[in-house]
Amino acid sequence: MRGLTGGRTPGEIRKSVQATSTAVAVLVAVGVSLSGCGAGGTGARDEGPAHADVAGGASSPSPAPVASPSKVPDRVDAVRLVKADPQVSAEVKRELKPCVADEYPVDVSYGELTAGSAEDVVVNVLTCGDGVGVGSYVYREQDGGYQNVFRAEEPPVYAEIDRGDLVVSKQVYEKGDPVSRPSGVNVITYRWSGGHFAEAYRTHNDYSNAVGGAPAPAPDS
Repeated sequence: MRGLTGGRTPGEIRKSVQATSTAVAVLVAVGVSLSGCGAGGTGARDEGPAHADVAGGASSPSPAPVASPSKVPDRVDAVRLVKADPQVSAEVKRELKPCVADEYPVDVSYGELTAGSAEDVVVNVLTCGDGVGVGSYVYREQDGGYQNVFRAEEPPVYAEIDRGDLVVSKQVYEKGDPVSRPSGVNVITYRWSGGHFAEAYRTHNDYSNAVGGAPAPAPDS
């Protein structure tokens, strides 16, 4: 027995066998790992959930939506637009003059009224002294220019855009009413239909002279 065991005890023999088995297992594991990294691409990293994670990480993000271009037109020269408009009366054009330096009495607003390719332009012409509206106009962009599609020239008048509608206010004066104290107002709402503005409805409001309506008496000197 000594020739076979080299003089080692049974316990020493068992420890040697265990060490040898462990070394062989490590070598086998290393071989499997190396074969998984071969050129065939069939290793463990190409399979199962790991492959799904890699694919998800490599996917490109969805492109951001492209914002639609604004429909707001470039700022128009309202004074030149009104003066060059043959539909504007000579009386209104005479009123359209500078009040101070090169400041003209015009109010300009933009909004969607006629469902055109650009927002429409509303121009109100006022007097310099008391700001009374003498003319209101709507211009629609067409073929690179502007077409007059509405006008009101019965002063005092003022046009505004209200949630897609054209709202025109006309002050009502009775005999003896000062300019600053009209007796009432007619409010007319127009909507674009069939290529023109049509009246939708109107309201009339009377101002009370009992509560701040009548002009205050002049103080005694």
